[in-house]
Amino acid sequence: MENSNIDKSRRRFLTAAATVVGGAGAAAAAVPFVATMTPSAKTKAIGAPIEVDISQLRPGERMIEQWRGKPVWILRRTEEMLSGISSQNDVVSDPESDKSGQPDYAKNEFRAIEDEYLVVIGICTHLGCSPNYVESDAENPPAADWQGGFFCPCHGSRFDLAGRVYKGVPAPTNLVVPPYKFVSPSRLVIGDDSGVA
Repeated sequence: MENSNIDKSRRRFLTAAATVVGGAGAAAAAVPFVATMTPSAKTKAIGAPIEVDISQLRPGERMIEQWRGKPVWILRRTEEMLSGISSQNDVVSDPESDKSGQPDYAKNEFRAIEDEYLVVIGICTHLGCSPNYVESDAENPPAADWQGGFFCPCHGSRFDLAGRVYKGVPAPTNLVVPPYKFVSPSRLVIGDDSGVA
């Protein structure tokens, strides 16, 4: 027999309140576990892939990201920059990138997945210095016929706008292209090239 003195509206309120408090407690308890699924800064530093937003990178500009403790340069090349690359084939040491480090998908004239974007590790292949990005109209170009590229002031190594090393400089090979892929027209992932043909 049901007790007629029971306040059913109060019972519903207490049940709803207990459910809300219990749900909030469960969510709060889950936060630390979810946080452990995100790679730590240390994990990222030793090689976890990084995602980069390139939507603000204008033609002719370069941005620098860090991956595995190394600078990775992303250069958005203009049509003029791209047209000058093939004219450098006679003056670069490895024009076809046969002796240099890059994934198969970047073993092409522009050493890139998308011609417009050069992605290279910004470390000279001679002694590990970091070259400077020197535009074609620089006041003191590293060579008389300079069309833009990268110049290592430490020992004089020069690289063109595809990261290919010039003949007669100390650096033995082209700049290294890391594994990377585009996940959208404005975002790329450095350190992961799964799914790239």
